[in-house]
Amino acid sequence: MHHQIPFSQFRTTCARLPGVMFYLAASLPFMLLILLAVGLVFSITKAGATESATCDGKSLVTALALSAPGKLAEARAEAAATKYGSGFLWKVEKPGIDTSWLFGTMHVTDPRVTQLPDAAQIAFDAAGTVVIETVDILDPVKAQAALLSKPELTMFTDGSTLTSLLSEDDAKLVEAELSRRGIPLALVSRMKPWMIAGLVALPPCELARKSAGAEFLDIKIANTAKAAGKPVLGLESIGEQMAAMADLPMEFHIRGLVETIKLADLMPDIMATMTELYLQGEIALIMPVIMASGPDGTEEDIDGYAEFEERIVRMRNHVMAERAAPILEQGDVFIAVGALHLPGDEGLVSLLETAGYTVSSVQ
Repeated sequence: MHHQIPFSQFRTTCARLPGVMFYLAASLPFMLLILLAVGLVFSITKAGATESATCDGKSLVTALALSAPGKLAEARAEAAATKYGSGFLWKVEKPGIDTSWLFGTMHVTDPRVTQLPDAAQIAFDAAGTVVIETVDILDPVKAQAALLSKPELTMFTDGSTLTSLLSEDDAKLVEAELSRRGIPLALVSRMKPWMIAGLVALPPCELARKSAGAEFLDIKIANTAKAAGKPVLGLESIGEQMAAMADLPMEFHIRGLVETIKLADLMPDIMATMTELYLQGEIALIMPVIMASGPDGTEEDIDGYAEFEERIVRMRNHVMAERAAPILEQGDVFIAVGALHLPGDEGLVSLLETAGYTVSSVQ
């Protein structure tokens, strides 16, 4: 059960919040996709079936407004300076081509998120083709095959185990947290740390909803499209997504796992903050607010973030834009990808403009 932690204790505890938040905000989609593919979300949630499906996280925006209004103002200024940082539905136009749409998603099952806003629903209903990040997750057999074909992306295949890479104290910390969640360490000892971090980062209410059969937004969009007879295409493969995570240094993954566990009780607050800002369309404000809620990051955090953002966000933005181009040339497309891929000079909105499209926000 989540227990609300005083904001002062939050600031003391999360000295390495940046590294953790890169995992949660940007890599959670990969974690969830892989966990769903191997069936772990369902089986592990059954073991913890007594967990409440009620999310009780508190917004960090409110906490900042009360205790550090200056930091909140700085976060808002940073978001305001981010190109295309506000809004999650964009009209994509080019002369001679039917209008298409770009929609930013959040990869959770929260019913407030999975209910499309009216404008997005109208755009979705009118579109002839629907595009999501990866269609592999819609076919469990295909997802399993992708995992089995390259086990080194998700599992240690050289004889290493998670505990062999952890200090004695960190190994005890990881084992205790997994035990608290009803997960035997032996069950996951050969999994790469970023997968285990996914289990810890997801609040119990999110796991409980998934166990009850709830679909997260991207899957709901794809399945609704299929039921309506619309073609559903993907911009990446699940193997490419796994490789993006596996390419990052193991030291970064280990540190992310340990710090995620140290902040496990805070994850509902972090998720609540992300969800609140997403629903308001304040996409570029998500990371600045969360960063402002903790102490300044160390040089190690800053370096880790730069590498993480390069591999997980920026490089993938370019791949998505390149692969979306021939689909958009056909017109009448509804593209749904993680909202954090939209803002910035090298976000999808900017990249589509560079490709010759007129892209405008739809409130």
